[in-house]
Amino acid sequence: MRLSLLRVLSLILIAISIASCANRGTPTGGEKDILPPEITKSVPENFSTNFKGDEIRIYFNEYVKIKDLQKQLIVSPPMDNAPVITPSSSASEYISIKIIDTLDANTTYAFNFGESIVDNNEGNPYPYYRYVFSTGNTIDSLSVKGYVVDALKEKPDTFISVMLYEVDSTYTDSIVYKKKPRYITNTLDSVTTFSIDNIKPGTYKLIALKDKNSNYLFNQKNDKIGFKEEVITVPTDDSYELKLFSEKVNYKAIKPSQDGETRLMFPYEGDYEAIRINVLGDTPEGYKSRIVKSPTTDTLYYWYTPKFEIDTTFFIVTNDKQIDTFKHRFRTIKGDSLKLKPVAQGLLNFNEDFTIESNIPLIRIDTTKIKIIDKDSLAVPLKVEYDSIFNTYKFPIDKQEDQKYNFTMLPGTFTDFFEDTNKDTLTYSIRTKMKSEYGNIRVNIRNAKFPLIVQLVNEKGDVLYEQYTKDSPIVDFRNLVPRKYKLRAIFDTNGNGKYDTGNFLLGIQPERVSYSEPIEEVRSNFDFVEEFTLLD
Repeated sequence: MRLSLLRVLSLILIAISIASCANRGTPTGGEKDILPPEITKSVPENFSTNFKGDEIRIYFNEYVKIKDLQKQLIVSPPMDNAPVITPSSSASEYISIKIIDTLDANTTYAFNFGESIVDNNEGNPYPYYRYVFSTGNTIDSLSVKGYVVDALKEKPDTFISVMLYEVDSTYTDSIVYKKKPRYITNTLDSVTTFSIDNIKPGTYKLIALKDKNSNYLFNQKNDKIGFKEEVITVPTDDSYELKLFSEKVNYKAIKPSQDGETRLMFPYEGDYEAIRINVLGDTPEGYKSRIVKSPTTDTLYYWYTPKFEIDTTFFIVTNDKQIDTFKHRFRTIKGDSLKLKPVAQGLLNFNEDFTIESNIPLIRIDTTKIKIIDKDSLAVPLKVEYDSIFNTYKFPIDKQEDQKYNFTMLPGTFTDFFEDTNKDTLTYSIRTKMKSEYGNIRVNIRNAKFPLIVQLVNEKGDVLYEQYTKDSPIVDFRNLVPRKYKLRAIFDTNGNGKYDTGNFLLGIQPERVSYSEPIEEVRSNFDFVEEFTLLD
């Protein structure tokens, strides 16, 4: 009896063990596929010569599909009529390239697929596949190599088109606005280096574009450009640097529109500082006007009084080199009443001034109606600065740490363009922190070439603090808001105190910019010393 019980227990243990092993061995579908698809054949074969067909098929060992083809595919030379690539979304064992453009004779064409070809199941890409053929007897095999940098940013944009224009009897610099290049490649989204391959010997202009329209043409308003000043001769073993920059947009006046009872909007492109706006013809008795710039858009607001009695008039818009005439038909729009507000309230940093802005141009301020007192009820000396183009009043008081300032502005303090004044008393309160809540940076500049613009910028390259030095290699930034910064220097070659970009048609490169090594995050109540070595 006892032996039978032992047998039963043994059988139970064996059954549990088998069940456990069975659970551990339950099929899971196998290991995840991480291998890219493989090409089994191409029709015609890759690197074929004397190509005369209109379709190419590339076969794979598994089903594939196309991903992000518009960004990834580069055809060099570019075709006026884009080839039709299938499948576009469904899966297939082959990719078809249907050519609907007329191919040039004795020309090597290359289809650079980037990482757009992926397998159907796991999306594993076939990396950087190139299909090349020639309409002539030989495949061109020369290359031009280099790298792309950005004139202002620490890192260049992704998907930069790098292009070669053949320099022959028909070449002019304006070709970049009108005609696609002879050869092209793209940095895609992972590298800053480039290689333009399958080039024939010759003389070329080398250009890079951040081409927002993806049309291989330079649009000054939207695109960045970089170029090699001299033409290059292929074959070459040189590695070329191309520095991308945004050009200063050429001046253009745009037709005005009315957006207030006696206010017109004059949009423009380029520089606004030399723009003048005048009426062509008679104006009402006592007529006067003012121009105020929008702080956020390329627009000038033209204010006038009194209203015109006529329905239509002409405005002349001029700058130093151009005259434009615009016909304008007036509309009836409800007028605005004077509104004033501070640009910022609450906390005021030590590098800022309390500022008032208005929706209507201001013409006078009565400082006798303004009082500023601190938290101890002591009067604070008043200073006023008016910016007529942006229509703001600044109050650059001597700010003390851990202080509170109360501004009181009585009725009649501000008088606007229409001789109206603020009817109510305006009160504002601002405060300062302790200076120990800020940080300081001393920058020791090595290999300095003066003058220099030294800046602290954020991750996007926006300028947060700036110092200008004409001769001192030591630059101090005080009372900095604690945060991460990047340190940047601009070589102010022409000494005008601002960064000057380049111009392709004039052959001008942008002023040189240098970033320091990463700097330590600024902390409260801490003095930092940064060594900034500028490269020769």
